[in-house]
Amino acid sequence: MTADKEKRRAISREAARRRRRVESDVFKDLSHLLPLQPSIRSHLDKPTVIRLTLSYIRMHAVLKGNFGTKAEPSHTVKRGQAIEGPEEEKTDLVKRDQDGGQHEEEKEVEEETNMYLRILEGFLMVISTEGDMMYLSSNVSKYMGLTQTELMGHNIFEFTHPCDHDEIRGNLRLRAEEVWYGAKRDFVMRIKSALTHRGRSANLKSATWKVLHCQGRGKVCVAQSSVSCLLLTCKPLPLSHTLLSAHTFTSQHSMDMKFTHCDQRVTELLGYNPEELQGRSFYDICYPVDWRCLAKNHWNLCFKSQSVSGQYRMLVRSGGFVWVESHSAVIPSVRPSKSRPGAQQPLCILSVTYVLSGVEQPSLRLSLNQAVHR
Repeated sequence: MTADKEKRRAISREAARRRRRVESDVFKDLSHLLPLQPSIRSHLDKPTVIRLTLSYIRMHAVLKGNFGTKAEPSHTVKRGQAIEGPEEEKTDLVKRDQDGGQHEEEKEVEEETNMYLRILEGFLMVISTEGDMMYLSSNVSKYMGLTQTELMGHNIFEFTHPCDHDEIRGNLRLRAEEVWYGAKRDFVMRIKSALTHRGRSANLKSATWKVLHCQGRGKVCVAQSSVSCLLLTCKPLPLSHTLLSAHTFTSQHSMDMKFTHCDQRVTELLGYNPEELQGRSFYDICYPVDWRCLAKNHWNLCFKSQSVSGQYRMLVRSGGFVWVESHSAVIPSVRPSKSRPGAQQPLCILSVTYVLSGVEQPSLRLSLNQAVHR
């Protein structure tokens, strides 16, 4: 009996080893199919392989509408037809020519993509309506301290601030009628960042919140086999290209957006004296139709500390308006907040405003402050 038991155990152990070997081979073959660098593939565990595979399958479902037909490589066929010699030699030359041309084309596409990402000063994200991050561009680690493979396939709600979840859900909600006029999205959210102040990667448990300005469009798919999603560009705030120029002025505001300071360039650009703006509301010199957009920007500032306004109109002192865009941030005080223990009390709002256009409709006056020309 003992010998039979040992024999059955040995057979069972061997079957388990064979099963694990087959499973490892399947996952190895599956990881080789993923469009990743060999150095990254070799360090993937089994759950990561499954997660990335599902993400790429869903991305394929999103893109298959654009890539349903395969273009014929007509230029390589023509060059192959001109080669004389045995059939095997011609086939080898054509294959080599196709492989070389494909490699060069992939290299050019990669260089062009990297250039666009550098200009963007942010990263790309494709997110499903359920919140699953189906794709992130490879430069996400530069801004978040987390790699592309660490984030893809995870749900965005695992990494974003709990107070922003309702706003994110509202932006993920796509309606069928949005197919006709395009589902534009523009919002600000806070997400975990493993980057330290020195630019090094830290443990996710000690991650801090980074503010992202997300802009993009929704792709609504009616077919059941397709995936509805958002295609977003995500830029960390404050933006590194926030520079002062001749068409820029800076201002400081209290938390209710009243001017406390403004530099002299506002006189040249808008016609107001810095002294007359002090104590007045920022909304007094803005186009009334844009107040709703600016109120949302103000809300983002109060709760998320940083924001980009988008394009809006400011009234010119002598009449008319100019198109502007403001990059703003809350400057914290050294003293701790009484209402929020552990948090710093806000000191003021610092805003950098870019004037994007010349004066439009100079005869138009929408404020009493524009009625008297100085």
